Amino acid sequence: MLLKPTFNLSPSMLKTLITHKKNPSFLLNWSPWRSRSLKPLNPITRRPSQHLSTAAAAVPHDRSAPVRKGRPHNSTERDESQMGLKAERRARRNSPSGTLLSKLCSCSRDNDTKEALRLYEEALINDVPLNVEHYNKLLYLCSSSTTDLDLERGFEIYKRMESKVVPNEATFTTMARLAAAKEDPEMAFNLVKRMKEECGISPKLRSYVPALSGFCKKEMADKAYEVDAYMIQNGVAAEEVELAMLLGVSSHSGRVDKVYEMLHRLRAMVRQVSEDTATLIEDWFSSDRATGVGQVNWDVEKVREAILERGGGWHGQGWFGNGKWQVMRTKMDARGVCQSCGEKLVSIDLDPLETENFASSLSNLACQRETRADFLRFQEWLQKHGPFDAVVDGANVGYLKNYFDFNQLKYAVNSARKLSPSNRLPLVILHSGRVRGQHTGNPRNKTALQQWNESGALYVTPQGSNDDWYWLYAAISSKCLLVTNDEMRDHLFELLGTNFFPRWKEKHQVRLSLTSNGLQFHMPPPYSIVIQESERGRWHIPTVCRDDLETNRQWVCAQPDHVTVLP
Repeated sequence: MLLKPTFNLSPSMLKTLITHKKNPSFLLNWSPWRSRSLKPLNPITRRPSQHLSTAAAAVPHDRSAPVRKGRPHNSTERDESQMGLKAERRARRNSPSGTLLSKLCSCSRDNDTKEALRLYEEALINDVPLNVEHYNKLLYLCSSSTTDLDLERGFEIYKRMESKVVPNEATFTTMARLAAAKEDPEMAFNLVKRMKEECGISPKLRSYVPALSGFCKKEMADKAYEVDAYMIQNGVAAEEVELAMLLGVSSHSGRVDKVYEMLHRLRAMVRQVSEDTATLIEDWFSSDRATGVGQVNWDVEKVREAILERGGGWHGQGWFGNGKWQVMRTKMDARGVCQSCGEKLVSIDLDPLETENFASSLSNLACQRETRADFLRFQEWLQKHGPFDAVVDGANVGYLKNYFDFNQLKYAVNSARKLSPSNRLPLVILHSGRVRGQHTGNPRNKTALQQWNESGALYVTPQGSNDDWYWLYAAISSKCLLVTNDEMRDHLFELLGTNFFPRWKEKHQVRLSLTSNGLQFHMPPPYSIVIQESERGRWHIPTVCRDDLETNRQWVCAQPDHVTVLP
């Protein structure tokens, strides 16, 4: 249905219009028509619309006012500027160079190397200007090909490119892949070093992978360690895939000290390993190379001191035990006791200073992403009313049934209160839309909100904000439990970029599930779900599990046959 334009005329004026609708001369000379501003009414609010163009027209332009250079100062100039930019982009897109890039993108999507090379030859004949994007598309397709001819064409294109345009990180990375495809990891590594040392371009993790992978496949352990050392020197951290490569080459070459190092780097970086990495670890412990690698006698007190100094869960004193390893898949009971060897896993403490530093970095990031004044106001409020024993993510808890259930939220708040040693209400974080929503019309819900607010246990985040920043900062700064089923895996949490966050989450997140008896709380486990090395030389390696509430996590348990402990 189309809405007719409506104007802000009074009833008496409308009556006059209707009466004289057949007298055009009266209407044209009617003084209210000439003098009154006929602004269209918003059909929803029935108030005059405040369009930018209307407001701009109402204010005469002061030609004496200073004009900011380089930026249009009125809507007409702004529109002309935008139209100019659009026309310029369209011209670039429709130019021979732009058309070629579009076709190369299609070839890349379709993995059509043959057509891309034909387009390249045609462009050379027609003198079409090529930029770094064109060359990178061509090099990527050549590096993805399985034919030697295409690989050679890739090197030819790169040689021509060097004299025409300046390469970037993507260029060097793709060339490293080409070198690795030719089974030349040395060339791949030299390209990475040239990128850094001659061109001043910082390589990414992906830039190192072709060289590292190539050396590992050829079982050139020392060269693989050289790449690893160069990565560390340039501040690039290996992730699980790269650490698994290094673990594999170390195992195959019998470098027991390096196997030990890689297991601890997996512990620090990854915590829980994928199925492929778990199999690789099992293969190491089951191999003849792992037999008899450990110390026969060791000082338990010295080892305990090392474990205490490192916060628990590992000692770093080398392999313990002798003989073949007993390796099996197992599970942990609710107390963290291994159902295979009977070892009880420990809960690894968090460094208080690390917690404070993380809270500070989280605050800085939130102030950048949110309205700074709003988040600073929240911090002041939290300083006045906190710290709390628990924080409840109101939106997440209320939505457990796929619709917002205020009664469910109230139940969770009361349950969280019972966890408090002082029976204090938890802090409830709710978005402003939830406080003004339909659920607050219920008198009981209104009473609950009022009680939380008067107790200093309710904070309403402002319109347009992301409440994740608020409940996460409140829980971390209060060093308390966080009641939420949010897995905290999205881009917001990726911005935090630290391995501290998963460790904190493991020890503080309280999750919920709906059962026939109502809402059930699942407290943080009494042990840390991370690779652990015991004082008796036993290893426990957790595998990745999507949801511990639905699936029992599998662990790799490895223990030496013969253990002798000095008193």
